[in-house]
Amino acid sequence: MPDVFRETQEQGYTLPVFAVAAAKAALHHLLGIPLSGVPEHPTVCVQLQPEQAVGIPVEQLAAVDTETALAITRSDPGPHLDLTRNTPIWAWVRLEPRAEGCPRLILEAGEGLGRHTDGQPAIYAYARQLFELNLLPHLPIDCGLRLRIILPEGKRLAERTSNAAFGVLEGLALLGTRAEVEASSSVDSLEKARHRLQQMLEQHKQLAFCVGSHGQQVALRQGIPAEQVLLVANWMGPLLVEAALRGAKSIHLLGYHGKLIKLAGGIFNTSSHVADARLEILLATLIRCGGTAEQGRQVLNFATVEAAVGYLNRIGWGAQVMKKVADQILEQAERYIRKYADSAMELGVTLFDRQGGIVAQSGIPWGQDPVVSPES
Repeated sequence: MPDVFRETQEQGYTLPVFAVAAAKAALHHLLGIPLSGVPEHPTVCVQLQPEQAVGIPVEQLAAVDTETALAITRSDPGPHLDLTRNTPIWAWVRLEPRAEGCPRLILEAGEGLGRHTDGQPAIYAYARQLFELNLLPHLPIDCGLRLRIILPEGKRLAERTSNAAFGVLEGLALLGTRAEVEASSSVDSLEKARHRLQQMLEQHKQLAFCVGSHGQQVALRQGIPAEQVLLVANWMGPLLVEAALRGAKSIHLLGYHGKLIKLAGGIFNTSSHVADARLEILLATLIRCGGTAEQGRQVLNFATVEAAVGYLNRIGWGAQVMKKVADQILEQAERYIRKYADSAMELGVTLFDRQGGIVAQSGIPWGQDPVVSPES
């Protein structure tokens, strides 16, 4: 038994944990391995790492035939705001003869689990590691396992996310880098980011602030060293002030244009629970650049910034408007820092689209030495 075993009521967990729990319960059912708990309320032990595990309730469990089983768990993010709360997760598993040259574990996207544009299931590295850690040790030596994750509500819920903007189609992704849910809008997440920022500034005075893991990936592709990249979640404003107060010389802001555009309107907590005026900001920028009121009305008809920018590209305004958005982000960030830190530092801005392509930039490019005033 692992050293650490916790019930889900004490902590919220990410979607991959519940998907793994369903898959492990179904596999154990096929192999005749009993689950924990009473028969009416079975629980499966999910290994989060070799010395840590969590007990996840199993809602439904049944054999389809001698080689196939189905199990259902239900997402529980704990006290955090999360649209996947109470979402059922189905795992269909089938034992198959092990074929030479084929992986022992074959992961498939069922209904409601997103797929990438190449058709591959949207199951990211951490989730794959959890599946392997929990399933492979139990497989008979001569067997492989085909696993299909089904999210009956996934397609509907995905419409309320930005998944499609990043190439995840038709459902939710098994995304994340940890088991526990940590709300990006929680005060704890801000304190952890501040602590990480303080540590980084001891070694580096030039940093990149990224909104989300996609921003981090773009930063790395742009040649920015990982040790100089800080994930800021929704706390762009407070962390800019913290950086200025602690002597940062240069901060480069990277983000998906559909998220970072909020800064152009002076919104420095980018959580959707705080404010959302993205299309209105885009409309105002278009008018400033010389667009017509009718074109502005068309912008407001789109559901996403990505779609609206596509429209602007088609009518010849895209590049100019997005450059203006980047410039406005720079101006607003400089104003914000002066107001709350009574300080100044060099700033740069990079906006990218859903494919990670650079849409617009402003301010000091990454890698350029900041201009240091004589007073500093």
